[in-house]
Formats: sequence, structure tokens, C-alpha cells
Amino acid sequence: MAGANSRDRQLRERAAAVIPGGMYGHQSVGLLPDDYPQFFERGEGAHIWDADGRRYLDFMCAYGPNLFGYAHPEIDAAFVRQLGQGDTLTGPTALMVELAEALTALVAHADWAIFCKNGTDATTMALTTARAHTKRRTVVRANGAYHGALPWCTPRPAGVIETDRAHQVFCDYNDAASLEAAVEAAGDDLAAVFAAPFRHDAFVDQAEPDPAYARKARELCDRTGALLVVDEVRAGFRLSRDCSWSRIGVQPDLSTWGKCVANGHPLSVMLGSDKARAAAASIYVTGSFWYQAATMAAALETLRLIRETDYLERITTLGETLRAGLAERAAAAGFGLRQTGPSTLPLFLFDEDPDLRKGFCWSSEMLARGVYVHPWHNMFLCAAMTGADIAQALDAAEGAFDALKRQAPGLAPVEKLAFLSAGAR
Repeated sequence: MAGANSRDRQLRERAAAVIPGGMYGHQSVGLLPDDYPQFFERGEGAHIWDADGRRYLDFMCAYGPNLFGYAHPEIDAAFVRQLGQGDTLTGPTALMVELAEALTALVAHADWAIFCKNGTDATTMALTTARAHTKRRTVVRANGAYHGALPWCTPRPAGVIETDRAHQVFCDYNDAASLEAAVEAAGDDLAAVFAAPFRHDAFVDQAEPDPAYARKARELCDRTGALLVVDEVRAGFRLSRDCSWSRIGVQPDLSTWGKCVANGHPLSVMLGSDKARAAAASIYVTGSFWYQAATMAAALETLRLIRETDYLERITTLGETLRAGLAERAAAAGFGLRQTGPSTLPLFLFDEDPDLRKGFCWSSEMLARGVYVHPWHNMFLCAAMTGADIAQALDAAEGAFDALKRQAPGLAPVEKLAFLSAGAR
């Protein structure tokens, strides 16, 4: 199409002059198909519009923050009302106390809350709290798991030195024996075991938590005095109205939350049990904007909707409908499509596609049909989605599978993902 992505290309050229690399972090499209837009202009409900004005049904939901819909009228009204009264003040408003009360009433293991802005803030506070509680240094976490972007946990090593990564031992997610060996390797220095609600590593199939693995993590922490941390930043409130591991009967000592807590307004939180209260009170953590009242007003309205609506049941049903429909259409077109993880946070990968050339082609065809999916990262459903949206996505998928079938024999390797075929992670 003439002029397609014209404004997006202009913005990329301007960005390259004033932003290192042109874009950074998880919202860079550097590892996505070349036709994916980098810049967007607005969102409403379950849809986003790119900088060139094209509308997409958005299965990324801003990489998770959109739980109830972009520009949700009640949540944003609460934000704007409080913004008119006061936001960043010399001290917090009463909303901070109300929000802590609401979260500790909702999440079973939580007796207290500490607020911040980013998921990395929360996970780093959890690490610091665990070290303050135990007076130990070492943390055990799973290979490939993502817990943030500071040097201790960033997936990219540039600028990171050995001491930034010190005192960490790795295990394989869902492998209880591997976890036990890692804890043994940590010895008397174990401060914490970090766990994701489910395996949601990029580029590989997702996996629900094995109850035996989760119980082993709890048992090992109880035996050693270490703290169990469940990192809910990505999955929180899309699997349960409680901590995700509550579904399998395991409660952590600390949990970290973000993304959708305030439906896209910037807020993250560390929740903890009384066991770790004194340690949490002893650490020094702060930020000039961590106490903003307008965001907390948005979070209180978000939590009200979490408590009082059937959002979770609806997005679960929509996700199951999407999964069944995609399986049927992929099979009809002769493709093996692996759909892994919870239906509310799906990941789609093709069989016999080591460098994702099929996934790239199919995702681009979905984009051309007005549906934004991701070829190697888990996606998200939101409560603004409807049955009609899922029907649109399935219609688009049928056309995309047909297009992939025609193009598959001539697809070239995806050069930007050559590291996958080389065995890199």
C-alpha cells in the first residue's frame, strides 16, 4: 500500500537521532516483523491505532497493563478527579492507606503493601527485603525467567559486571530436583527463591506450574528460613483474584505486582506477610513519584472492578474460544500450532519453525487483517474484548493461515532471529 507506515518511518528516523538505538526495552520492534509499527497514537477498549491511523484488535494489551480496556471511563475518571485535587504532593494522601487495605484484603498471603512504579522496582525490593530478613545474600531463580531490567536480572549483559550478578544460583522451572540442587548449592547463604506464576519465557513454549515444584519451593524455604517470592508483575489478576499460586495451594512470603494493577496507570507493588514486615520496614526504598495519588485512585477503581465484576471468567472463556478456534483453523490449513500457557496469556508457536519464519509470516498476515499478535512473546486478553472481537481474530487467522500456506515454501530465514537457530537464548 502506497504510503503505508509513512509517519511511523518518519518518527523512527527522528527517534534514531535523539534516542539511542531509536527505541529500547521490551517495546522495541527490532525483533518483530519489519511491517510492525513502532509508534501508536491512541487506544480505546481492546483496540489501538498506530501513528498512521490504522486500527488493530490488540492482543498485547500494552504488554499487559490493559486489563479492563484502554481509556476505561470509570478508571480514568477516578484518575482525573484525583488529579484535580492533588497528585504528587509533599506526602501521600489517604488513598495510599485505602489501597494497601484493599490489596491486603484481596490477596490472601498479604498483610502489608509497599508501592512503587515499575515491576523491576518491586522485584528488586523483594530481593532486598529477603536479604534484610535473612541476613543472607544468595537468590535462586529459574533459567530464562524474567524478573526485570536492572543489572541483577536484566536479560541483556551489556554494561553488566560480574558483581552485579553475584550470589545467584539457577534452576530449571518446574524441575523440583533442579530446584533442590540449587538450594543445596546456595547452602547457608540462601535468602530467597524467586518464582514466576507460570513459565512465560520468551521464544519457548509456556508451562503451567507443576504443583509438586511449587510445594517443593515452599518446603525448601520453610526448611532453610529463606523467603519465597512469586513474581506476579506479568500475570497478576489474569489468573486469579488472589496470588496465582493460590490456585495450587501454595502461598508465598512476598509477591510483586505491576502492569494491570491500575489498568495502565503507572503503579507497582510489593505485598508481604507479617513474617517479613520488620525487614520491609528496615530497607530504604523511595521514588519522587511512587506516592502519586491519582494513580492510586485509578488502582482503587481497578480493584473494585476486579472484586465486583466477572471479568476473569469472561476473559477465560474468550481465551478458550480463541484457543479452540485457532487449533481448528491451523489443523485445517495443515499447520501444527502450539498454544501454550493460560488461555488469558497465550503464546502461539509453529511446529518445525526454529527461526520463526512461519510465525513471522503469519503474524504479519494477522497484522494486515487488523489483529495485533506477537510471534514470540506471550499475549494478553482484556475485559474490553468481546465475542465479536474473538470472531474477528479467528476470521483473520483463517485468512492468515491460507496466506502462510501459499508462502511457506519460499519463506527465507529470519535473519534477525538467527540466534535462535544457533541455540542462543
